[in-house]
This record gives sequence, C-alpha cells and structure tokens, in this order.
Amino acid sequence: MPRLFKSLPSEDDFARAFLGSGLGFLSSFGFRHSMYVVVILAAALSILLLTTLLIAWWHYVRMPGRRFRGTVPPLDDHERRLCDELRRDLLVLAGEIGERNVSCRYAQLIAAAEWIESQLVVAGYPTRRQEFEVNGQLVWNIEAERTGDVRAEEVLVVGSHFDTVPGSPGANDNGSAVVMNLALARSLAPAKMQRTVRFVFFVNEEAPYFMTPDMGALRYAEQCRRRKDKVVGMISLETLGHYDSEPGSQRYPHPVLGWLYPTTGNFVGFVGNRRSGPWIRELVAAFRPTRFPCEGIAAPEFLRDIFRSDHSAFWHCGYPALMATDTANFRYAHYHTADDTPDKIDYEALARITKGLQHGLLRVAKTEPDGTSS
Repeated sequence: MPRLFKSLPSEDDFARAFLGSGLGFLSSFGFRHSMYVVVILAAALSILLLTTLLIAWWHYVRMPGRRFRGTVPPLDDHERRLCDELRRDLLVLAGEIGERNVSCRYAQLIAAAEWIESQLVVAGYPTRRQEFEVNGQLVWNIEAERTGDVRAEEVLVVGSHFDTVPGSPGANDNGSAVVMNLALARSLAPAKMQRTVRFVFFVNEEAPYFMTPDMGALRYAEQCRRRKDKVVGMISLETLGHYDSEPGSQRYPHPVLGWLYPTTGNFVGFVGNRRSGPWIRELVAAFRPTRFPCEGIAAPEFLRDIFRSDHSAFWHCGYPALMATDTANFRYAHYHTADDTPDKIDYEALARITKGLQHGLLRVAKTEPDGTSS
C-alpha cells in the first residue's frame, strides 16, 4: 500500500487546525449569528425536556377515566349507613382497644385480632390464621375469603395492617383502613363474583418489622408464592381517614409531583410501581365513576415513599399491588402521634371511598353491583 503522507500529523496539529477553523467560523459568522445558534440549542433542549415529561406522564401519571371535580353530593342512604358503621367500628378499635403492637401493647394487639375475627364471623366468613412467633410471642394474620364462582384460581387480595406504632392509638394509621376492610368484607359477602376475593388483616407492618421476616404481609405474600397462588391484584388499604379542601394542604415527597398532581389534599390516591401499572389503571377506571376525587400513579421505584405499606411485600414476591391512601404524613398532621384519635377522622369521606372501592372490586372481580356477571 503506498504511503499518502511523508509523516502523520500530530494531535497538536489537529487541535490547532480545529481551533483555528472554529474561531475563523465565529468571526466570519458574526456575533448575531452565533446567538442564533444559542437560541436553537435552547429550543432543542426545551423540546427534549418536554418530550421527557410527556414520556414520564404517559408511563407514570396517565390514568383512565375522568377526574371528579366540583362539590361532592350529599351522602345517600347507603353512605350514611356506612358512615355510622365505620365510626362504630373505629371507636372500638382505636378508642376502646387503642394502641396495639408487639413491643408495648401485646394484649391489645391480640384483642384487636380477636375482635376482627369476631366481626368477620358475624358477617358469615370462616376465618383462617397464619400464625408465627415474634420474640417468643404468638401473632397472626387473619384471612377471610369469598371464593369465586367461575375463575376461582384468580385471586384479589384486599389487605390492611392492624398494628400501630408505640404511643399512638392509630385511628388513621391504620384503624381507618381496618374498618374499611371490614365494611368491604361485609358488603361483598353475598355477592356472586367470578374471581376470588380475600380480605386479609396483617400484623406487624410498623417498624421495626417492616420488610423483615417478622412482617405479617411478607409472611403472607411468601406463602402465596410458595403455594403458587395466582394473585392478579393486591390492594393495601393504608391511612385513609383525612381529607382537606384547603389549597396547599397536600405535599409530596418530590417537588415535581406538585406540578402533576393537586396541591389540595381532598383526594384518595392509588399508588404503585410501574410494573403494577395495568392493575393501578384497572382499579382507577373502576373507581372513578364514584363522585369522589381520585388520583393514581405508577411511579418509578427511586421514589422510595411508594414502598411504605404492605403492598411492597407483594412486589417483593412478584405480584401486582397498589396502596390506596390519603398520603399519610404528606397531609395528616397527627400521623404517628398520640393525637391520631377517632375524632380526627373524616367519616363521610371514608364512607364514600368505601362505597367506591366496593363497586370497584365488584367490577374487577367481573361482577356488576346487582350481582350479574359482566
């Protein structure tokens, strides 16, 4: 092969040529034209940012159905009865029983478990315990099941933890969710559904047990995985009793979320990860005909606050799951305090959400509210 150069140019020769041509270009192009380049680059970056936001919205924020806006209507007769039922139950759980946990109030924890079992039995359910020991003390999860009539192998799990942090009676966290779960179990007991629905009450969600082998929900989800249960969707009911119509009452773990979601804390949120996106969207679509504000997110997992309840145990075991919540400490001033008492709960909103989830569950269980298959 013939040589084309007597000697190859050095890196310094390339650099001098490049800089010289660049400076010559700018001087010939002129300052005005160089500003055009800056404007074009800024526009390109803006388009890139907007495209990124649209992609994020499509994957994480986009939900089916129309958001409810405006004033909620007066309670109907069903909602008024629910309101009374929820208040009555919460006065027992967070009022008479109060703080309940392994470390400080073991007797109250057991009293709460036995009270939940008694309520399920009255509603017509046989109950099952998943027992295990923590620090030499016996604790258990509680399961009640409405077996499906057609596709019984497809299971929906509705879960709520019944323990509290030390020093708190836990009316909102998590008594509001427990009494909602009981109300859902009662209302769906006579329903004819294609899929199986399990109402599960978990022990030991709060620290120091969260996502450890002593966490009730993790024990239950791992049992489902061992049995190869086909859990098609899990709902973790978590801290559902506080709603605020004041502007600015809602905060978020990341400021960007405040651009995408309401800053008024009057809505219930359905929160999950991206892998659970289809399940979140299915439930949001089923809930949104209810005349109560509802938001959903299939969030990226770097937002660690999306893990903060029993649904994360089901993610760990490969199941689609979400958390239904009032967003807890991002809205509720009495979170994890001695002031988390039954008088702080918005029972009317709790009743509306319970009714909305009742209709939503009937829909995703492939049954209409009148009992006919869809």
